[in-house]
Amino acid sequence: MNIWLDAAFWIGLTLVASMFSVWTGISVAMIEIVLGVIGGNYLGLQTTPWVDFLAGFGSIALTFLAGAEVDPVVLRTKFKESVSIGLVSFLIPFIACFLFAYFISGWTLEAAELAGIALSTTSVAIVYSVMVESGLNSTELGKIILAACFITDLGTVLALGVIFAQYNVWLFVFIAATSVALLLVNKMAGPFINALGGRVSQVEIKIIYFFLFLLGGLALKANSEAVLPAYLLGLALAKLLAREKEMLYRMRTTAFAILTPFFFLKAGLLLNISSLWAGLTLILILLGIKMLSKFIGVMPLALAFKIPKRESMYTTLLMSTGLTFGSISAMFGLTHDIINQSQYSILVSAVVLTGILPTLIAQAYFRPDRAGKVKSEKQVEMERS
Repeated sequence: MNIWLDAAFWIGLTLVASMFSVWTGISVAMIEIVLGVIGGNYLGLQTTPWVDFLAGFGSIALTFLAGAEVDPVVLRTKFKESVSIGLVSFLIPFIACFLFAYFISGWTLEAAELAGIALSTTSVAIVYSVMVESGLNSTELGKIILAACFITDLGTVLALGVIFAQYNVWLFVFIAATSVALLLVNKMAGPFINALGGRVSQVEIKIIYFFLFLLGGLALKANSEAVLPAYLLGLALAKLLAREKEMLYRMRTTAFAILTPFFFLKAGLLLNISSLWAGLTLILILLGIKMLSKFIGVMPLALAFKIPKRESMYTTLLMSTGLTFGSISAMFGLTHDIINQSQYSILVSAVVLTGILPTLIAQAYFRPDRAGKVKSEKQVEMERS
């Protein structure tokens, strides 16, 4: 095998995905998954140890960045709204999809639990990009939606860790190490950056990667998933990284340029076309159950918090999206023999569809009027005073 030609082919696919995303406005992650499907089913694309490592690194980096994007101020000031919406957005779809997969589809208990987890997610990556592109990230509604996304995905990550963890000494070592890291990382990172940051060697970024790899390795020892400590570490450093914008920008650039494309390409590569067509009916049913359960949970709460009907519909549709954590959960299930290849293809296909359909409907028909219907935080504060 010529590793450089192999690498050129993989990078070429990520380049095509990026260019197509720019031309069409479609999320690059979705295009990378589709190209992975084509490459794996028709072009003979196969994973190698170095691809597996980069794909795993990409999932950890993306999860860390998702946690770092959460605004702690919004979580405090809009605690009731964000926690309530985020909690039902996770819990109801998890229960509904689990019950269907276990009692109707006849999946094993663990496979059904994994289906519930994979289809309970909300895509922080999609929601965040939509918020920025539409200018809603600076509004009160946009901040509530982003904070609720965090709560939903925190439930997903915790469920993945708790349900499938191996309860042995390594689990307690992992919990202890993660707790200590979360308590100390903020106190250590600030002085560390002030003393050694800003140099060509990027010392401040290397210490974060050290913690991510160390905690990820301990998580695997406990039969958990490396994304769990990555998400919590990102949240712990969110306030610091909000100040160190240049540092966050460099980490985001590295992740999206070279790491996350390998994760999404690999996610698509593992999809089997024949299994997809054979399970098309089940895919559509799972898609419908997830969206219906999101509406049952989120829409009434949004209205109860006096969010106007149009904006409540918009909130519900965006909370119905899924991509990153759904794909991570499904891949975790496949690599740990919890689900088979056919079940993996069904779950990832349903997850990808939830990333496309709700987003298109929300943006086409329910996007709020930034100038009038959605008030910015500044307007709200002026009215209160």
